[in-house]
Amino acid sequence: MYSQQSFNFLSQLADNNNREWFKQHQQTYEDLVRTPTLKFIEAMQGPILSLSPRLTAVPKKVGGSMMRPQRDSRFSKDKSPYKLNVGIQFRHFQAKDVHAPGIYLHLANDGCFLAAGIWHPESKALNAIRHCIDENPNGYKKASVQLAAAGFELSGDRLIRPPRGFDKDHPFIEELKRKDFIAIKPVTIEQVCADDFVNFCSEEFKHTIGLMGYLCFALDLDF
Repeated sequence: MYSQQSFNFLSQLADNNNREWFKQHQQTYEDLVRTPTLKFIEAMQGPILSLSPRLTAVPKKVGGSMMRPQRDSRFSKDKSPYKLNVGIQFRHFQAKDVHAPGIYLHLANDGCFLAAGIWHPESKALNAIRHCIDENPNGYKKASVQLAAAGFELSGDRLIRPPRGFDKDHPFIEELKRKDFIAIKPVTIEQVCADDFVNFCSEEFKHTIGLMGYLCFALDLDF
C-alpha cells in the first residue's frame, strides 16, 4: 500500500507547503498518500473489529479514520497550511461525544509510530482514570507490563506535583501525575512500506487491548 514515494511526497510538501503547489500536485497526493491510506484503513476493518466491536475503521476521504491534511493554524505562529504527516485514528464509537480511548497510526519522515490510549482527556475523564488507578491498581499494572513487554512506552505530559487529593507517597504517584495515557511504539519507514504491514499492525495493536479496556472501564464506556 505505502511506498517510499509516499514519504517522498511528504518531503516535497515540506519544501513547498503552500496551497498553490498542493493544488498542482493534488493527483500525486491522491495516488501516493490518500488512496494507500484509505486502502490501509479498509484492510484494517476486520482486525480493528476483532480488537473491539466498539472501535471504528472508516475508509472515507472526509469524516472517516484518516485525519484531514490541513493544519489548524489559527493559534500557531506557523501558518503553513498542510500537515507533513499522515494521521489515522481508529476511534471508539462514542468518541465524538466523550473523550474516549482510541488507536492511532502516525506516518512521517521524522518518525512513524503506533499508539493507543487517550490524549489530553478533559478534567472529569482524567480524574476518573486517576481514581480508577487508585482503586484498581492491579489491572493498570497488568496492562502496563503487557505494553512494556511488547515494546510500547507510556508517554505524554505529566504534572510536576501530585494531583489534588493524592498523597506524594502513593505507590502509583508517577502514574497518577500523567495528563495523557498514551502507549507509543516507533516503527520504521521500511516496516510501513512492507507487504505485511496490515498484519504487523494487527498483531501489535493486540498488545494494547489491556490498556484500552482498562481506560474504557475507568470511563464507564463499553469495550
